[in-house]
Amino acid sequence: MPEHDVVIVGAGPVGLLLACLLLEEGLRVAVCERRAEADDRTRAIGIHRPGLDALDAAGVGVAVRAEALRLHGGEVRSRRRTLATLTFAPDREVLILPQPRTDALLRARLQALSAAALVTGCTVTAVRESADEVRVATDTPDGLSELTCSVVVVADGVRSRLRGDLGIGWRRRAGHASYVMLDVAEAMPGDRAVLHCEPEGLVESFPLPGGRRRWVVREGAEDLRTAAGLRAAVAQRTGIELEVDEGAQPASFVAAQHRATRVHRGRVVLVGDAAHEVSPIGGQGMNLGWVDAVRLAAELARALPARAPDLSGFDRQVRRSAARAQRRSAFYMSMGAPAAAPVVRGRELLMRTLGAAPLRGWTAGLLTMRGL
Repeated sequence: MPEHDVVIVGAGPVGLLLACLLLEEGLRVAVCERRAEADDRTRAIGIHRPGLDALDAAGVGVAVRAEALRLHGGEVRSRRRTLATLTFAPDREVLILPQPRTDALLRARLQALSAAALVTGCTVTAVRESADEVRVATDTPDGLSELTCSVVVVADGVRSRLRGDLGIGWRRRAGHASYVMLDVAEAMPGDRAVLHCEPEGLVESFPLPGGRRRWVVREGAEDLRTAAGLRAAVAQRTGIELEVDEGAQPASFVAAQHRATRVHRGRVVLVGDAAHEVSPIGGQGMNLGWVDAVRLAAELARALPARAPDLSGFDRQVRRSAARAQRRSAFYMSMGAPAAAPVVRGRELLMRTLGAAPLRGWTAGLLTMRGL
């Protein structure tokens, strides 16, 4: 009999949440994380309704609500004019909490459920499947070892090496651009996001807990590698003069979209960013991974430890939801691309239409992951 029911590769937000759900079901779980310390990089900040439901199921929803800022809506602007104003329904509010803090709450919950489940500094080097179990080869500070389990869940991110080892394809989807971001102190950050869809490229800002606001700027002709460069670009595109610490260093990232050709092979299954990369412009990648985790936990709890799960339905559902999310994100990105005057005028008309009274509720639903 395998020593574990499930081994999860990767202790990001999706792997951690899945581990909590499975432990609550009474399954034996090990989480292998190659980093020795928690990842403190500034990454995802938005928690949508489906994600919050998943966090509730994992037992951390109350703690997240206590620390998060509630985003009640947003505005879309272009050429110094407001094109649309949206207010999110009370049951569709978006919570704002930096990912390192969300991860910390999930780690604490995992520790409370099983002090031994998370193994840090543990790199999975190979996965070998047999008829009734999977052997997971690991490299740890204590040397090489092997774990056995009924199912392996690969949650090791966009650059997953195991996905390639399994021979699963990784296909590019529409939507690709480069951005820089910087968190700036702001006395009154408010509770609304602002998107500036300017001819020179997108500028967006989101309030953060603790009196700060995150600014994200799509790369264009300007040099955005320094705080001064980002400040100048924001001023030139929007007319807003930021008070920025000149020593601050903007973080750059590429927004791209990919989808795995399948999300399981035998007893090995992909979740989260290992299964689909969704542009963060739209804020749905992490939350979609949590939705995957809830669905997968239900499938595994029904089957294990008695028999191997049938994951064909899960596979179809994950890829279908990812396709919808990627289409939405590709549209959001196109609205913020640098563009000539005729294109800008056309998309301004479209954004006014989407923000008008007959469509306003539908548009807000798309932005808050309704239907995913």
